[in-house]
Amino acid sequence: MNKPEQFKQSQADKIKADKDANKKVAIDGSEATVRVAYKTTEVCAIFPITPSSAMAELADAWSAAKKPNIWGNVPTVVELQSEGGAAGTVHGALQTGALSTTFTSSQGLLLMIPNMYKIAGELTSTVFHVAARSLAAQGLSIFGDHQDVMAVRATGFAQLASNSVQETQDMALVAQASTLRARVPFVHFFDGFRTSHEINKILLLEDEQIRAMIDDEYIWEHRSRALNPDHPMMRGTAQNPDTYFQSRETVNPFYAAVPGIVQEEMDKLAEITGREYKLFDYYGAADAERIIILMGSGVQTVKAMAKILIEEQQQKIGVIAVRLFRPFSTEHFLAALPATVKNIAVLDRTKEPGATGEPLYLDIVTQISQAFAGGLIDCMPKIIGGRYGLSSKEFTPAMVARIFEELGADKPKNGFTIGIIDDVTNTSLDYDLDLDIEPESVKRCLFFGVGGDGTVGAAKNNIMIIGAEDNFQVQGFFVYDSKKAGSQTISHLRFGPDPIDSPWLIKTAGFIACHNYPYMDTVDMLKYLEFGGTFLLNSPHKAHDIWHRIPQKVQQQMIDKKVKFYAINATKVAMASGMGRRVNTVMQTCFFAISGVLPRDEAIAKIKASVEKTYARKGPDVVQKNFDAIDQALENLQQIDLPEKADAIEDTEENLLAEETPKFVQEVTMEMMRGRCDLIPVSALPPDGTYPTGTTRFDKSNLAQTLPIWEPDVCIQCGNCVMVCPHATIRAKFFHKHTLRDAPKGFKSTGVEARGFPETRYTLQVYPEDCTGCGVCVDACPVRTETPNGPRAINMLPHYEHVKREKVWVDYFDEIPYNDRAKVDFSNVRGVQFLEPLFEFSSACAGCGETPYLKLVTQLCGDRLMVANATGCSSIFGGNLPTTPWSKNSEGRGPAWSNSLFEDNAEFGFGYRVSADQHLELAKSELRALQGELGEELVKQLIEAPQKLESQICAQRDRLAILKDKLEKMDDPRARNLLSVADHLVRRSIWIIG
Repeated sequence: MNKPEQFKQSQADKIKADKDANKKVAIDGSEATVRVAYKTTEVCAIFPITPSSAMAELADAWSAAKKPNIWGNVPTVVELQSEGGAAGTVHGALQTGALSTTFTSSQGLLLMIPNMYKIAGELTSTVFHVAARSLAAQGLSIFGDHQDVMAVRATGFAQLASNSVQETQDMALVAQASTLRARVPFVHFFDGFRTSHEINKILLLEDEQIRAMIDDEYIWEHRSRALNPDHPMMRGTAQNPDTYFQSRETVNPFYAAVPGIVQEEMDKLAEITGREYKLFDYYGAADAERIIILMGSGVQTVKAMAKILIEEQQQKIGVIAVRLFRPFSTEHFLAALPATVKNIAVLDRTKEPGATGEPLYLDIVTQISQAFAGGLIDCMPKIIGGRYGLSSKEFTPAMVARIFEELGADKPKNGFTIGIIDDVTNTSLDYDLDLDIEPESVKRCLFFGVGGDGTVGAAKNNIMIIGAEDNFQVQGFFVYDSKKAGSQTISHLRFGPDPIDSPWLIKTAGFIACHNYPYMDTVDMLKYLEFGGTFLLNSPHKAHDIWHRIPQKVQQQMIDKKVKFYAINATKVAMASGMGRRVNTVMQTCFFAISGVLPRDEAIAKIKASVEKTYARKGPDVVQKNFDAIDQALENLQQIDLPEKADAIEDTEENLLAEETPKFVQEVTMEMMRGRCDLIPVSALPPDGTYPTGTTRFDKSNLAQTLPIWEPDVCIQCGNCVMVCPHATIRAKFFHKHTLRDAPKGFKSTGVEARGFPETRYTLQVYPEDCTGCGVCVDACPVRTETPNGPRAINMLPHYEHVKREKVWVDYFDEIPYNDRAKVDFSNVRGVQFLEPLFEFSSACAGCGETPYLKLVTQLCGDRLMVANATGCSSIFGGNLPTTPWSKNSEGRGPAWSNSLFEDNAEFGFGYRVSADQHLELAKSELRALQGELGEELVKQLIEAPQKLESQICAQRDRLAILKDKLEKMDDPRARNLLSVADHLVRRSIWIIG
């Protein structure tokens, strides 16, 4: 076995590293990968899918801009209708001699499997670049782990893993050079989001270096194997039992050669760049007794913790980083394995239900067992396997320390999990939540924003500006969920003098910025702030009022931690400078003005240069608006002196859950909303992914800066605003005037304008905590006051001035029953406004144009609606946890929703229709069979009664209730069979949503 590499660098190596650091560029893993992929290809077939979208989009943009590859040609980039289509196009391009590639993830990769088997079976050189991600099982997740790449390991593709941003670039090139030599296709993968979206400083490959790695002889050989009518041949024949088996074995020499080829290409890269890689790289003590084996971004975390345990506690530990997972090379693996090892933990970032272990674990057990049996190693170590980090679940140094500790136990737990609480099968290991190993030289910043407000973009810009400085190393990571807009975002920025390789979230920061003021009531941001740290707040209040409006709990935190407190009304500055609601430029300016990262004047000049570069193509007016926002930000930024004690005008209202709130919402949904998901035990979650509907009503996001306020005296009760509201936050009801006897003070109503309602009142009510402030309702309002250009019947006014009063009114408005559907004429917009929406408060973007249609469908037929949803925007704002907008009425009826995959909603919904029709016919058949017991007239009406009008549907429901009552009293298998399908006797409405 080779002598393992130590953590400490020689003085010469350190001097070289310091010199190289000055050449580094801040870039994320996706761009690092596609730079190489684009430059070494001729045809890219794409279908962008999160989190690999950036690679496809950059390739497309570069092709449109006529950016050449390393041979001086512009690659052709084509977008297909699906991932399967993209794989088919790649397959065709390869068969006709082009260098071709694609970028994908998750279900997208799975849809490519049929073509992958063909491509590999035909020994075709290509690289698929994969931002590895979870697969849709009990639920869909756009976040990262290794489930997708593990699902394709049988296709015949070699699999090469990158563990960091630097490696995504380098391994992309190694994969391309290797596939051309080996004729075996490659999946080059790295962790989705954690690596694909992480910004770090890396050494970029020059075109000359890339060119030096690609041998033209292998390209010409690739082209010589292309289909060509001048030299006709056949490929892809149908084979019989007489030859198929033997044919599958013909590829063995090609796969046997792959490990050697890949290592040679890694060595060649080392000669060109000085960066050395091995198929299996060992880091740690030369005499290690306990080691962890894994691949992906988790390697960096294990290395960081192991370094401390070795240097400070002299523990005999280490880590093996797996790069070439397929084909698995026993020779290279054993060369990396310390001879002294006694206990091994193999970590997989995937789960295979029912298997005896996860893929990497099983491979390691097999390799070591065979090596021991064959006399290649002297003793058989204990080997345990564990799962970590599914769907981008945090993997921290504290977890690593606990795994090393478990390896020292007499009977270490096999099949363990880390990072969750498993109280069902008891697989989880507990660990020290407070362990922090980052050096003081690393400066850490957190930026809390709301999706769509520009916070993430500003934070990325910050890291790029800081990273451009030669004396700074940087890392940026951005946490947000799968919602399109409106959810919380947290940007994690690190910078310092030394390279930063910390792929875990920041736990304590010296600077925190809150870009969304309502978070002061709902998010405990200051728990992350260091003592004496700086806090920057975007506040809507006037200067003299800012401190007094802060919740008392937060005031006390600031006093106890001796916080340096700065505030600005960034929204006002942004609006005044023509930036609309996007506060990113304003808050970015404030960050540089007070953080001290760079000299203030220098930082402002760099921000303006960045703005000019970013927005120049949009015209000088846009650039000038950003410049104005920067200048006004500096003028309006102010430091707030802290008093000796908290003196809030009023404390935060506790958002207490009513006793009748469902237990599941209290124990699961609310914990998710509070950001305490890691504390939710396995036993609390549904094993089949079935969740209750109508939970968005518990998620009071308070996103709006302004609210639509109703003017009853001007309103013509047209219903336009109710119709167009994307989030169902404006609703109308009419009711008898006596209802107002118990109304709260100021509750608004007006007489109904339609004839025949002399004692009836009308109210238009906004739900202030759910409104996003998009203003679509105001745009749709057709009337104004008599004053020229005066206010409309509904107008946008400051949120903080109206929210408390409107909340009281909403509570009362909710107690007023919705109007009887059978008595409402909803053939027009005026009537539809009185129907209860069963799609409410979604996480769609403010002003979304799609959700009003979904809301309208639920108003028209929501109580008998079945929805087949394709994955995309509608599945995310419609089915994204923790809360879901598809709701139910007071009778417990509402849309039944399910999502299949990315592109099969038509087929999925067709299955609904076939099933519903089948069960309706079954119900009718059983009704006829039981006619004697049920009554001829009831059976006839249930089968033949029309169901076109709402009144007719209501009558059918009444008949169905009578039927169920009779069936439940019968002791007859036919009755039970009929009960199982009886609900289909009420007409179903099936909608396919894309």
